Order: sequence, then C-alpha cells, then structure tokens
Amino acid sequence: MKLIREHIAFDDIQVLTESVGDKKWWKIKGPFMTAEKKNRNGRVYSKQLIEREISAYNKEFIKTNSAYGELDHPPTPQLNLDRVSHITESLDLNSCDGIGCAKLLDTPMGIIAQKILAGGGRLGVSTRGIGTLKGENVNDDYKLLAIDIVANPSAPDAYVNGIYEAKEWILKDNTIYEKNYEDFENSLKKNAKRENVIEALNSFMQFIKRG
Repeated sequence: MKLIREHIAFDDIQVLTESVGDKKWWKIKGPFMTAEKKNRNGRVYSKQLIEREISAYNKEFIKTNSAYGELDHPPTPQLNLDRVSHITESLDLNSCDGIGCAKLLDTPMGIIAQKILAGGGRLGVSTRGIGTLKGENVNDDYKLLAIDIVANPSAPDAYVNGIYEAKEWILKDNTIYEKNYEDFENSLKKNAKRENVIEALNSFMQFIKRG
C-alpha cells in the first residue's frame, strides 16, 4: 500500500476563533475530503469510500479525542506526537465533501501555526492515508489515518510523491509497518525452519540497507 496525501487549497479553508474564558482558540474549517471528482492530485475517491472513512475516523479518533494531526508533511503514515499541531473536532459528510473543523493546540507546532494565522498568513489542509490505486481511482482498501496542516498546498507534489509516497506499507491487525519489515520477517521464518543462520543474517543486512 502507498502513502497517499491529498491537499485542500487555501481558498477552501476558513479561519475561525473561539473564546472560552480568557483563552482564544484558533480553528480551521472547510472541505477536508472530496469525492466523485478528480482532485488536484489527479485522484478520484468514491462517495461510498469517503462516507465509510469519515464514519471510521469519527468512531476511532474524533469520538476518542485522539484525532491528532501534524504540521507539514510527515514522511511516514505513523503519528509523531512531537509534531502534533491540532486536533480535528468534527468531520461530516455534506453532499460529496467531508467538512471538517480542527482546533490548533498549544503544542510547539500548534503555536507555530497560531502565529502564522495571527500574522495574517494562510494554512491549508492535507489528508494522510494508505491504500492502492487503479488508474486515477483510489481503491476500497484505502484507510484515512490523519488530517494534517500544510503551509503551501498549492506547491507541486513531485517531491512528496517521489519521496513520501514511494515506500510500500502494510496494514495488518490495525498496525502499520514498512513492507521491508514483512519481507525480513518472512525470510527469518523461512530460514529458521532450515536452521540456516547465515541466510537469516544476510536477510537482516539486506533489510537494514533498504530501511
């Protein structure tokens, strides 16, 4: 499976503020996901797929207050807590769009995002998931993992596609890891049966080199 990112343009995102006592929270709201039409990355998600993933994301993350996102592009599907900048509070299907609202947190990355907005800057949104493609269509094995904030969603995606989306990932028992690890694990099991320690060590060295 590939790491798949989709960016939402600046103009589609609203910046809101909400005061609770003496505290002012910065929020961003807009269409975080889009279905049934080719997006800016040339990919198409079915409405059924988007509806399913919105429901799953609500159940697994939003309702458990753990729908964290990062500032800028993370290189892996896994969440990096030291880079968390916000938490998504809602994500609902409206026609063919997944309309979301995210609150910026007082983490180091969240404060950076707040300062950008306070200074008149703009931020965009990027979904992060894993799955496979058939032409321009995203297959049903897609899983939404996080909703991130990006500084320039209008930038060309060649770097992101070439680096971040190049590796293969495995989703197994709700755990994500690199396909290289699965290849190494299978090789160890195979060689263990043969009691071939040298082959197992060679497999380990090849895994290290690819990692």
